[in-house]
Amino acid sequence: MKYRTLGTNPRTRREVSVLSLGAMLFGTTTDETTSYAILDRYVEAGGTFVDTANNYAYWVNGTQGGESESLLGRWRRANGVGDEVLIATKLAGRPLESSNTLTTNIEGLSAKVIRESSARSRERLGVDKLRMLYAHGQDPRTPLEETVAAFGALVTEGSVGLLGVSNHWSWRVERCRQLAASAGIPGYEVLQYHHTYLRQRTDMITRHSKDGQLGVAAGDVLDYVRHQPALTLVAYSPLLSGAYVRDDKPLGAEHDHSGTPPKLKALQEVAAETGATPNQVVLSWLMGGDLPVIPLVGASSVAQLNESLAAVDLELTTDQRTRLDTAQ
Repeated sequence: MKYRTLGTNPRTRREVSVLSLGAMLFGTTTDETTSYAILDRYVEAGGTFVDTANNYAYWVNGTQGGESESLLGRWRRANGVGDEVLIATKLAGRPLESSNTLTTNIEGLSAKVIRESSARSRERLGVDKLRMLYAHGQDPRTPLEETVAAFGALVTEGSVGLLGVSNHWSWRVERCRQLAASAGIPGYEVLQYHHTYLRQRTDMITRHSKDGQLGVAAGDVLDYVRHQPALTLVAYSPLLSGAYVRDDKPLGAEHDHSGTPPKLKALQEVAAETGATPNQVVLSWLMGGDLPVIPLVGASSVAQLNESLAAVDLELTTDQRTRLDTAQ
């Protein structure tokens, strides 16, 4: 395994594995025995960065979420897992009432929610301190100043370590960081967005926002992180739910444009040259690029996880990277 450092504050920064494991469906779609096996294999391979959220996965069984955090808490206790594994969780997206479909009736980012929801996450995970906490989606109803102050207070009092932000407009991220800096309190240091090798159509409206591609690491987010060395980008859904390798998982309409076929052709060529799978090439491309990214991968079996783990040691040549980068 290889590792990267998150954050710059000596009090909260952490070294984590360059491949993060997503636990979104653990405890619901992925049963407990399989979830434990995947987690055990990940840790055995040197993995130290597990991702969850307080609303995972409410839409499976029509709940308010919490199943993933609860399973991770049971796994920690059963295996004696301590702070050597950083479990990052998120708040803001928990539905206010049970729901079996994605809903916008969610808790948000008020000071009250941040304090109460983070306490419930600590309880479910069985920890005294959340080593990393994300703002999971933005809340236009709550002033940014209130959200920033509430997160900063949790870090100052020691109940939270690193702070992160997911699925926000980049201007909101920067404004929050400025507010935190002006107040002399900790701010966001890790950004989590959807990012992969293929590019999406810029005219596609996504489920994240009526105004555009909120949640996708498009040019503005990538350029923002590139010019802010203190920030780290974590990429969720980097393997497009299997679409790179499975005929039964076709690409969505957002990838229906002229740039997709040449990029897929380059990906297949590099995979053939390296003896790796297209998935492994995508992960290696993300981890070792000019803007290093931490891919966040899901797995429903140990075999799937092993495929992703093997990408950590896949080194692409300069020529291969150039061909992947320039295909369009």
